[in-house]
Amino acid sequence: MVNGWTIGIIGGSGLYAIDGIEDGRWVDVETPWGRPSDAVFTGRIGNVRCAFLPRHGRGHRIAPDAINARANIDALKRLGVTDILAISSVGSLVEDRPPGSFTIVDQFIDRTKARPSSFFGTGMVAHVSMADPVCARLSSLAADAARAAGASVNAAGTYLAMEGPQFSTRAESNLYRQWGCHVIGMTAMPEARLAREAELPYALVGMVTDYDCWREEETAVDVAQVLMQVDANAALARQTVRNLLLSLPPVRQASPIDTCLDAALITAPAARDPALLARLDAVARRVLRR
Repeated sequence: MVNGWTIGIIGGSGLYAIDGIEDGRWVDVETPWGRPSDAVFTGRIGNVRCAFLPRHGRGHRIAPDAINARANIDALKRLGVTDILAISSVGSLVEDRPPGSFTIVDQFIDRTKARPSSFFGTGMVAHVSMADPVCARLSSLAADAARAAGASVNAAGTYLAMEGPQFSTRAESNLYRQWGCHVIGMTAMPEARLAREAELPYALVGMVTDYDCWREEETAVDVAQVLMQVDANAALARQTVRNLLLSLPPVRQASPIDTCLDAALITAPAARDPALLARLDAVARRVLRR
């Protein structure tokens, strides 16, 4: 099966718009999971359709722990998105990933604790594999696009997802370093999990803003420091997105993630909850209509 590309772009701190989108318009999307972070800006760059969603809303009004990730992913799925490129500001947990560098995340450790993390549940149980939580194809394209934009890029890395909204303690920061984590942030989980449940290949570009607080000889990270680097990273991020969209092959070959729910649904058809099935009308339509 082959299709055209429709790239969903979830913009994090510092990325509130995408340059050069043609035929652009803001679209309000209703979802059974509540309101997304904002309207979605749809259009195209070249021949590629795109849909941009500011994760924190325009004006950065939504705290990390209050982002409605289910509504965000559902909204992108309803708009026909085929793949998701997420952009996030992150702290570095290792010396050789300094502020200003980009990490293309390929693994996660999830320390969030108060966020709905699945579209499924009692009445329609499903278990998707998260062993390889990102799309290798899209991640490779994102790494190439970031390098072409002039960024210093690490093509792999483990992201520690913390609850926030407070920054880490020094003890936590050092613990995460012992675990082998490379970067830390507050928003990629459950976003990446939900993208997988919606059969949407997902890649994450982490824009390093600071060294978290593990460096004893330095002052702890604060918002002023982060915002200064966020502004410096934003132009590179916008050019990375544009490079990626313009570099996509004309034909989108099918991904195994497109059909990952085939082996994930557990609940027998006769035992499925109609109310939950109705809420799954976008994210699981392909398998539930068979």
